[in-house]
Amino acid sequence: MFVRALVSLSLASLTLPAAAATPNVVLIYADDLGYGDAGCYGARPGLTPNIDRLASQGLRFTDAHATSATCTPSRYGLLTGEYPWRREGTGVLPGDAKLIIEPGRATLATVFRDAGYRTMAAGKWHLGLGSGDLDWNGRIAPGPLEVGFDACFIMAATGDRVPCVYVKDHEVVGRDPADPIVVRYDAPIPGEPTGRANPELLRLRPSHGHDMAIVDGVGRIGHMKGGAKARWKDEAMAEAFTAQATEFIRRGRGRPFFLYLATHDIHVPRLPAPRFLGKSGMGPRGDAIVELDWTVGEVLRAIDESGLAADTIVLFTSDNGPVVDDGYRDQAVEKLGDHRPAGPFRGGKYSRFEGGTRVPFVVRWPGRVRPGTSRALVSQIDLVASFARLVGRAGPITTAVDSRDHLGALLGEDAKGRETLVEQAGGLAARRGRWKFIPPSKGPKVQANTATETGNDPGPQLYDLEADPGETRNVAADHPDVVDRLRRDLAEARAVPGSMQ
Repeated sequence: MFVRALVSLSLASLTLPAAAATPNVVLIYADDLGYGDAGCYGARPGLTPNIDRLASQGLRFTDAHATSATCTPSRYGLLTGEYPWRREGTGVLPGDAKLIIEPGRATLATVFRDAGYRTMAAGKWHLGLGSGDLDWNGRIAPGPLEVGFDACFIMAATGDRVPCVYVKDHEVVGRDPADPIVVRYDAPIPGEPTGRANPELLRLRPSHGHDMAIVDGVGRIGHMKGGAKARWKDEAMAEAFTAQATEFIRRGRGRPFFLYLATHDIHVPRLPAPRFLGKSGMGPRGDAIVELDWTVGEVLRAIDESGLAADTIVLFTSDNGPVVDDGYRDQAVEKLGDHRPAGPFRGGKYSRFEGGTRVPFVVRWPGRVRPGTSRALVSQIDLVASFARLVGRAGPITTAVDSRDHLGALLGEDAKGRETLVEQAGGLAARRGRWKFIPPSKGPKVQANTATETGNDPGPQLYDLEADPGETRNVAADHPDVVDRLRRDLAEARAVPGSMQ
């Protein structure tokens, strides 16, 4: 029993047929993909045919947001329904960080698991593992399996951070007791080469940072020794994660499933498989977009060939806005051409301007979600509450303090979505309808390493996004009443969890 009767009642206002009460859900979570990086959001035709096909068959959102302009906090918010800025320790994590989601806490995964779904996490995790000093040569727990997933095949952090190994369920894949893995972030490991000391060993040179451990000819963040048989090959990463995801889908008959596929693409180091090199004309960053699109196509093919398309929601989005040079000399800047990774928006990853959190967001559910475009204001923070309603979960989820039920917006029944929203990138910003408010802040206006505009300014900033989506005209002085309203919104959000709707 998968609570079909309860779900049918809860969805009555959406006029969905009872047969769709327990759809499979596949959430494809891209990494660093900007609003303008997909064809359906303004990139050149032919760059992302599979993402574009998904959008043509589903609902494409133009005002959808990650909670934050960097990876760990966005993932925390998406899975817990709590704004990450409420919790210390939810910034970008090192690869040896302990798990920052408490085991036993309700999450997006437990929402589905408790409703009878099979659940799996594949790809980038970056939410920590273990509860203290972790032994990478033994049982790795707690992790995804302790926060709602039945199975996982993940990387601990990011492609540019050690450890450079895959973790399946509770152990490193291919670990060798005779070659123990050592991971350190506090100091170099004696006898181990580093990118800083041994640049002649590198096949991809750093532009900033990324000069510690050398794995697969690439300098990383952090230090690592051992685990030679377990270390990944960068060019094979997309294929490894995609194979795990599609195998899980193909086992999907007879019981609903939830798949969380968090891709490595298009995060650095950008080393796509050889068959994608040169396909974009924009260097490795563009080729990584092509590889990401291939992953989306493989997932859609697995769904279609399994006869599951009509009963499967596919949600595609990204963890934050784009960044071009994020630490390696990969010609991303030189070969960008007229491509605009953030589309019409200002800023990108690390920024409080709209380009930091406004991301691609597509929902496909054939026969249930009418294809088209939605201008509704939606946020990944609301996936917990919205999908809880979908599967008929009774009562509020007390720990998902900021997540609200906006299932109607996700399914195209509500054209408005949220009234207000908090955006995070170092400091906070607030949205209310057409208005965007960035409080006064100190710090550089441009991040030195990435050339990203941060949104910092000593004075208050107010932008009318309908008239000025690129946030080029600060109209705070012209609308003091709107500034006061949004300032109060932020104060209330900080003081009262869940006060923003």
